[in-house]
Amino acid sequence: MTATLVAKELSGGHGHRTLFSKLSLTVAPGDVVGVVGANGAGKSTLLRILAGADRPQGGTVSLAPSDAFVGWLPQEHERTPGETVAAYIARRTGCAQATSDMEESAEGLASGAPGADDAYSFAFDRWMASGAADLEDRIPAVLAELGLDAGPEAPMTGLSGGQAARVALAALLLSRFDVVLLDEPTNDLDLDGLARLESFVQGLRGGAVLVSHDREFLARCVTKVLELDLAQNSVAVYDGGYDSFLEERAVAKRHARERYEEFANTKADLVARARTQREWSSQGVRNAMRKNPDNDKIRRAASTESSEKQAQKVRQMESRIARLEEVEEPRKEWQLQFSIGQAPRSSSVVATLRDVVARQGDFTLGPVNLQLNAGERIGITGPNGAGKSTLLRLLLGTQTPDAGEASMGVSVAIGEVDQARGLLAGHLPLADAVEAVLIDWSSADVRTLLAKFGLKADHTSRTVDSLSPGERTRAALALLQARGVNLLVLDEPTNHLDLPAIEQLEEALDSYDGAVLLVTHDRRLLENVRLDSRWHLEDGTVTELHHTSGMGNHQP
Repeated sequence: MTATLVAKELSGGHGHRTLFSKLSLTVAPGDVVGVVGANGAGKSTLLRILAGADRPQGGTVSLAPSDAFVGWLPQEHERTPGETVAAYIARRTGCAQATSDMEESAEGLASGAPGADDAYSFAFDRWMASGAADLEDRIPAVLAELGLDAGPEAPMTGLSGGQAARVALAALLLSRFDVVLLDEPTNDLDLDGLARLESFVQGLRGGAVLVSHDREFLARCVTKVLELDLAQNSVAVYDGGYDSFLEERAVAKRHARERYEEFANTKADLVARARTQREWSSQGVRNAMRKNPDNDKIRRAASTESSEKQAQKVRQMESRIARLEEVEEPRKEWQLQFSIGQAPRSSSVVATLRDVVARQGDFTLGPVNLQLNAGERIGITGPNGAGKSTLLRLLLGTQTPDAGEASMGVSVAIGEVDQARGLLAGHLPLADAVEAVLIDWSSADVRTLLAKFGLKADHTSRTVDSLSPGERTRAALALLQARGVNLLVLDEPTNHLDLPAIEQLEEALDSYDGAVLLVTHDRRLLENVRLDSRWHLEDGTVTELHHTSGMGNHQP
């Protein structure tokens, strides 16, 4: 079924706080709308409202036809204990709910409840439309196509992050939604997974609304962009792809700033001239009195004439000021601005692996022979499960090889953003966890540091585990600024960061002179960050490629 989703004059937020208002959007078949904005601007809130999970503060959401099947796939950071791969897919595709609704309506039909015929007919049609009838038969083939060893009955809690991301992708590929709402669908997907996701989105007959921080994914998939601008308290829809949105937004911001500056300069000039007229009026009276101190008649005449002329000019200026069309100054949005603290240079060789082999179950990495030198910048790529995180642990000395020799140089100061964002004690309040790492810092200095990364009082008092993945990532970046490092290790650093923060990370990396190990599937990040070499892992083997620019044209 083809369907159209229409939002009119929509407002949304939390409690009494409104995040966006007067949002109107039409999602027709074939439309792929990318929703962008800083963290906290209301992107996930908007998806929840469009899905019918939350009520809007104002406005309406409608579907044509009204029984269209809308699929909402929120981010899921925690896996449900006891849930199998098949049960997860059934839930995410809407098949589990459709099956439950049909069974419930069948019971009503059997008991002869009023209206049971219509209820069962609707539930049955919904069940068929969801694809529940043959879902069980379709699952194994899609799991195999995605290279997943785990079968339908495998528990979700036993999967790695990469495997869980593949199962989430499988659920999307198996879904039969008329309109699909996706929240950060690219997280934890490798390059092959990203290609499959892009192919799915590009081939949709229905409409889609998606929230993503992956700039390359947005550039390849979206047909229009909806920006939630928290700083300006505005919403705007840009027709065209993501790259044209960036150009249009830059022009719009420049024009808004120019209009305000023209208004402010004109107003300041008129106010200054009015002030001068008043001063001249006062000066004229004083001069007349000084020249004719004893002639009251002449003094009064001069005073009156001067005052009336100058007062008329002042009134004219004030009238012109009043007629000026007020232009509101564009608000400056909060931006994450940080640098990476640098330690004195380490020894010329930072880390070495000689004939190193690491085994984990049936998987073997190696033998590996690699050397990381001081100031060298390496990008590490490869499919999920290829051993990238294992390679990092071997280089950093946190995992002992099963064979071969791993050694680290002298005076190596490591700064790390690990994939699990687990550098801070999860059970402690954020401020206490950071103080436990920055032992020489006072409580006040720690709180000031965290505030610069958008982590205020309501964040610092919460436990690290209760923070969102994006907030934990910003806390990890705060540690990088606070501690001097000469080896920077970044494992999927852009996961859960918003677009402005990713751009700030790129700027910070550009000015950092130490050694870098960067593990990422973010293709724009690979293009934009200056790198010397790439280490590509596949099937337990490392291939070393040398070049001196971004890596965007070197994908395997």
